[in-house]
Amino acid sequence: MLPGRLRASLTVVDGSCFSEMESWRRAPTRVSGPGLVKALDRAADLEGLGVRSADCSTVPANRIAALARYGLASKAPTLQELAEPRRTATLLAMARHLDAVAIDDALDLFALLMATRLINPARAASATERLASLPRLERASRMLAVAHRELFKTLDAAAQVETGLDVAAIWAVLEQVASREQLADAVGVVEELVPADDGSAESAMRVVLGERYRTVRPFLGLLGNSGSLAAAAGGAKVLAAVKALPELAARKVTTKPLRDSDIDADLVPPMWQRAVYANPGLAQGAVDRDAYVVCVLEQLHKALRVRDIFAAPSHRWADPRAQLLVGPAWEAVRPEILDGLGLALPVHEHLRGMVMVLDAAWTQLADRLTEAGDAPTMRIVPGAGGRMRLSVEHLDALDIPESLTELRELTAAMLPRIDLPELLLEVHAWTGFLHAYVHVSGGRTRMNDLPVSVAALLIAEACNVGLVPVTDPNVEALTRGRHSHVDQNYLLCSVPAARPGRPTDPYRRSTLLELRTSGGSLECLHMGAGRDQERAREWDRPVYHASQGRSGGHAALRRLLRRKPRQDRRLPQPQVVRFSCSPTSWSWRTGAACSATPRTVATPLTAGRRPPRAAGVRAGGRWARVGRARGRRRR
Repeated sequence: MLPGRLRASLTVVDGSCFSEMESWRRAPTRVSGPGLVKALDRAADLEGLGVRSADCSTVPANRIAALARYGLASKAPTLQELAEPRRTATLLAMARHLDAVAIDDALDLFALLMATRLINPARAASATERLASLPRLERASRMLAVAHRELFKTLDAAAQVETGLDVAAIWAVLEQVASREQLADAVGVVEELVPADDGSAESAMRVVLGERYRTVRPFLGLLGNSGSLAAAAGGAKVLAAVKALPELAARKVTTKPLRDSDIDADLVPPMWQRAVYANPGLAQGAVDRDAYVVCVLEQLHKALRVRDIFAAPSHRWADPRAQLLVGPAWEAVRPEILDGLGLALPVHEHLRGMVMVLDAAWTQLADRLTEAGDAPTMRIVPGAGGRMRLSVEHLDALDIPESLTELRELTAAMLPRIDLPELLLEVHAWTGFLHAYVHVSGGRTRMNDLPVSVAALLIAEACNVGLVPVTDPNVEALTRGRHSHVDQNYLLCSVPAARPGRPTDPYRRSTLLELRTSGGSLECLHMGAGRDQERAREWDRPVYHASQGRSGGHAALRRLLRRKPRQDRRLPQPQVVRFSCSPTSWSWRTGAACSATPRTVATPLTAGRRPPRAAGVRAGGRWARVGRARGRRRR
């Protein structure tokens, strides 16, 4: 039974260091053939549990996600101590989630393996081989060019005297350039290095790629026997070829060569025909099994990218067409959706209009290319697969005027500095986004100053400085134990909870500000209107958006990140942000202390609400309101 199987996965068997459930949680880490084998084994084990057959249609999706999130964040003993039916429900939700995650991890690893272990190395090796053969091609081409020039001179002389061609005389002239054997060798070199087909570089790369069969050989059986892959109409042939890969891998081609009738020739594009059908080491009419297998895997890689082949269940490689409305469900909402998109015409008339617009654009482009003459900056050249593409030459860079350089230097010097923790906590003061980090179990927290702990962890992870710079044993919100608990239960195994409208509530009544330079100062003009502007006039002082500084945790976090860093740790330099002034037209001037590269941050101000008190601003200078002589100095 499924419940007993799930409960048994929490038990550590003899000779193992962790439970089976713990092994399912561990994602693959190595990009290699054996690594992909382990990933496919993990996906096959989870598929064999039979959790896909469990009917969970009556349970809300967010509840299943919450149970899975709690199970992933809990240890096996904790899950064993849960009471029924919560334990079974948690294990089932976790197994369903891990089933989809295991497939995603395996396909991610397959795509990465194809790109980094097969295609890119083969392309680099092919390019290196072509560069190594370039001197031979140059010598042979030079010899043939000189021989043809002498041949043309002899033919022209014979045509002027109107006498018959003397073959012996022609060979005598050619042998003065090179012997017959040397000329024949030069012709052979050119024919070898310059194939008749247009995509010689791509064909040569596929020949090298077909030699990497040993990299993909270990996982062909598991990939072909996987029941998680499905295909749309465009990928049905590719999926059928993938299902046949285990049989091809087990075939002994030395005693039973592969023939053209044993493969699907439609899956072999022109760039692969040289590697699949023209292997000089095989008998006449035999097909290179290794090259064909890699060719099918490349077609699978391309089909996965466009979702002609998809996985189910899956989060990242699922079928995007599965979410489309069809039948009565689509007919019920079709008028409303089409009206919202402005698509009132029938589909045939709409497409006909788009075709006419596209044809007119191409005709205009062709006329302009004709007017440009022989040296246009844009050309139409053949692309991959026989499709045409636009090739634009490099454009010359425009000179930067001195006025723009001076303006950049002026604005950079006027922007004050602010610490990253202050910026993060100030955005939280506007939006309350740190409250969206909830406990993994979905319950409400009773800890004090939880946003401070979350902000400290976000700064530590984003700046890669570790927990030492943001840890203070004298502040409850910044102790190491608090950081460990918040990291494991609020950040590590969960995502911010969705709270519709919460992050945008302060912006619904926001006033817009425009910053411009005037007379050597940066003016902040109010762009609001109506009721918001009237309520914003109640402000009687400039607003410098920084941390509120009213919490001991806030101040402690700022002090910690301002301390001199240790020699083995480098703390991030303070970032420069744009400060906003009050709506009643303020300007400010600072000295040259602000020399860091500016980072502009849009700052909406909530009308009718007194902004927080400034704190922690580390930029000297005089602050003055426009139209008044009284000023204030910030230290």
